Amino acid sequence: MRAMGTLYLVRHGQASFGAADYDQLSALGTRQCQALGQWLAGRGIVFDAVLRGTLRRHVQSLAGIAEGYGAAALPAALEWPGLNEYDSEALIRSVHAGPLARPDDPEAYRAHFRLLRQGLMRWMAGEATPEGMPSWAHFAEGVAAALDHVRRSHDGAVLLVSSGGPIATAVHQVLGAPAETMVELNMRIRNSALTEFAFSPRRHVLLSFNHLPHLDHPERRDWESYA
Repeated sequence: MRAMGTLYLVRHGQASFGAADYDQLSALGTRQCQALGQWLAGRGIVFDAVLRGTLRRHVQSLAGIAEGYGAAALPAALEWPGLNEYDSEALIRSVHAGPLARPDDPEAYRAHFRLLRQGLMRWMAGEATPEGMPSWAHFAEGVAAALDHVRRSHDGAVLLVSSGGPIATAVHQVLGAPAETMVELNMRIRNSALTEFAFSPRRHVLLSFNHLPHLDHPERRDWESYA
């Protein structure tokens, strides 16, 4: 019997929430990913393969991980568009008419995520078609295809760098949980957090969700972030 492999799903480091261009790692986001790379190398994990989304924050996050990982180079990444994030602004526009203030204070921040939650639920229920976005079914198929690829093609350690939405969707699919579970998971995934699946040719099994072992250090207590 073939031994089970391990899939390490990583949410990108802190991006530029509230800025004109969100799709750019902050200095903290880069440090988070470098620390993760150091932790992975310290565990002696040797990766058979790397998958990532095609967004800039995915590319930059993987670069930070690779820098921290050090001399033992990571395999060349397979770009997988199905691991790209949904368009949060389009989701919000689908439930909120007119301009929305940039989230630069606690109340605006809460309002942003309250509307995002509503938009996600309507999109997943087929009640809204946000402009420029695929259907929920198509989005979920892109995530499932990435998981299927890992199961069929690999049997060791695989690194996957993506965003909160696809990772929450992957956990939702593996658990067979209701749609609402994806939204709740999505809202809680922290930047650079690790989620782990054990996998065989037949299935994935959840091992851990949303943990930050690389930030478990007194000097990194203020490195935790969500957006």
